[in-house]
Amino acid sequence: MTNTVLLAEDDRAIRQALERALTLEGYRVTAVPDGIEALAAIHRERPDVVVLDVMMPGVDGLQVCRVLRAEGDRTPILMLTARVETADRIEGLDAGADDYVAKPFEIEEVFARLRALLRRAAPAEPPAPEDAAIDGVLEVADLHLDSSARRVWRGGTELELTRTEFDLLELLARNAGIVLDHTTIYARIWGYDFGPGSKNLAVYIGYLRRKVDPEGRTPLIHTVRGVGYTLREE
Repeated sequence: MTNTVLLAEDDRAIRQALERALTLEGYRVTAVPDGIEALAAIHRERPDVVVLDVMMPGVDGLQVCRVLRAEGDRTPILMLTARVETADRIEGLDAGADDYVAKPFEIEEVFARLRALLRRAAPAEPPAPEDAAIDGVLEVADLHLDSSARRVWRGGTELELTRTEFDLLELLARNAGIVLDHTTIYARIWGYDFGPGSKNLAVYIGYLRRKVDPEGRTPLIHTVRGVGYTLREE
């Protein structure tokens, strides 16, 4: 089945180039120049994935993302941004985006991130009988993660996580006490290793820490310098 993409980008040259590239890659693309048209198009026909430019006149990409999430729409969202500061990227994640790509970008990276988002959005196959034990609730200290319901609690308080944040926390919880290197995490979560220069993983870990390890709580997410990350109770 052909996957559908809603692309919102106000720069005509970038929009047309992305539309051509995505179409050649096999996607069915609806391309619009602003956030208002993006919301109208999504409300007419829900796409499989949304690609939003952050900086658009009028209703920008962040506003579109917030509106969709407020409506309960969980369609995967990939943000395109010229902003490179961590705080700007966090703003996009806080709005409900699942992933982002910084401009200028390589089209193959966009393709890889879209494939990863679509894989995670696909309905999960029922577990085989011998795998049933790995489904259900994972517990690390006072962190409780229900993988089937995709819900997380810390000390009895439910946490609101994006799709990517949940996938990352679940991976760490299933390997509690084990240090996972960057390459392994990229492969499992994004399906692609974006190389040593990428800050994508560090940004997600930092944002996940703000939710899982707020001030006053014993930290559960730990960095092992030069190696990767682990979830454990100290």
